[in-house]
Amino acid sequence: MASIKIVRRRNKQKKDGTAPLALRISENYKTNYKFLGQYLLEKDWDSVAGKVKRTYPNHKKLNNFLMKKLTEANDLYFDSKDESITPKQAKQKLKGPGGSKSFFLVAAERVKRKYDRGTFSVAKSELSILYNIEEFLMLKSSSPKKKVTSDIKQRRKDRVSKSRKGEYSFMDGINHFKKNKTLKFRDIDQAFIEKYKTFCSVYLNQKTRTITNQLIFIRTLFNIAIKDGIVASKFYPFAGEKERIRIGSSNKIGLTIKEIEKIESLRFEPQSSIWHTHNVWLIAFYFAGIRISDVVKLRWSDFNDNRLYYIMNKNEKPLSLKIPDKANTILNYYRKNQAENNGYVFPFLKDANYKDEEDIFRKTRNATKLFNKYLKRIASQCEIDKNLSNHIARHSFGNIAGDKIHPLMLQKLYRHSDLKTTLNYQANFIHRDADDALDSVINF
Repeated sequence: MASIKIVRRRNKQKKDGTAPLALRISENYKTNYKFLGQYLLEKDWDSVAGKVKRTYPNHKKLNNFLMKKLTEANDLYFDSKDESITPKQAKQKLKGPGGSKSFFLVAAERVKRKYDRGTFSVAKSELSILYNIEEFLMLKSSSPKKKVTSDIKQRRKDRVSKSRKGEYSFMDGINHFKKNKTLKFRDIDQAFIEKYKTFCSVYLNQKTRTITNQLIFIRTLFNIAIKDGIVASKFYPFAGEKERIRIGSSNKIGLTIKEIEKIESLRFEPQSSIWHTHNVWLIAFYFAGIRISDVVKLRWSDFNDNRLYYIMNKNEKPLSLKIPDKANTILNYYRKNQAENNGYVFPFLKDANYKDEEDIFRKTRNATKLFNKYLKRIASQCEIDKNLSNHIARHSFGNIAGDKIHPLMLQKLYRHSDLKTTLNYQANFIHRDADDALDSVINF
């Protein structure tokens, strides 16, 4: 059972000598304090009895108030059906229904944790979701809709422009949402989610998987809020027959050998943006589908004894690969620019502050956006009707590998932690058995 007592927090004493009174809730070596909004001098407080001394004016009235708060806290533990309630949860529940923290504040605190750990891609993705939700609320509560839609688009343009110039940082976004108190967890019900899904589909033109990822994020925040006692579990919109999140599987399509050969045969003006894009994409393919963002970060110090010693940024898996002759031909174009590119193979991070991980992330992201733009032109020139994107280099390697390479070796090449991940991934590109089975039935 928890120990609940009213105490005077001496370590929070103000300059006038007064210190705040608080409910101290302790259990299993965990303690939380809920401040009661009352301040007393030490001479007016009986620390043994936990009461206000008679020397304080209106001591009876204040003691009655304190007794009421103490009773509320004890009743919370006594009446709680959840025997595992923690002091932190009790503190939040004593603040009233739905807790005092907004949805955006809890979200901002989570994004800040991701940011502090250096997982900028996750932090960026989650901040984008928060902006989507904020814009949804703007559209939902404002009129006329056309004017609001125009404002939303302009806000997005301004944000992107400032981000590219380095004028808008992660912390700007985090601090923005820490101040936003417009949305409580209990406001997010099934009706809210249905309308939000429509907003994402109609106004943002997002695909099902993108919308699903946002619902997973909202669900994650709900689980955090319920665990911390910020919101009651009865408000959880994903329980039972309420909103169900279904993750569908998408087809992964890679290029064929002939399509790769078409890309290889292209010639561009050296040092042009499309020339760099062409080279970066082929390097990604030649090294078993290295992620484009990791190719941008390659340094000459990563190459030794005709091998690439590479650590995948996503899961920090190390790998050593020989340098294929085709890759070496491209690398030779850049060797003379080692000093000019500040030690990087490609020029996109040459002006980045190597001590500032956020600056490196921002410049890497800007480079990958540039690649996607020029890859569309490359696809057009090669008359490839598939979506030629950064990530398709990885899919193309898988497609050509098919079932030629043992899954354990593919697991190593892909830097997958689990063989099951490799098998599931490669299943997108192995069609021979299914094709033979189909022929065996219809070819009669």
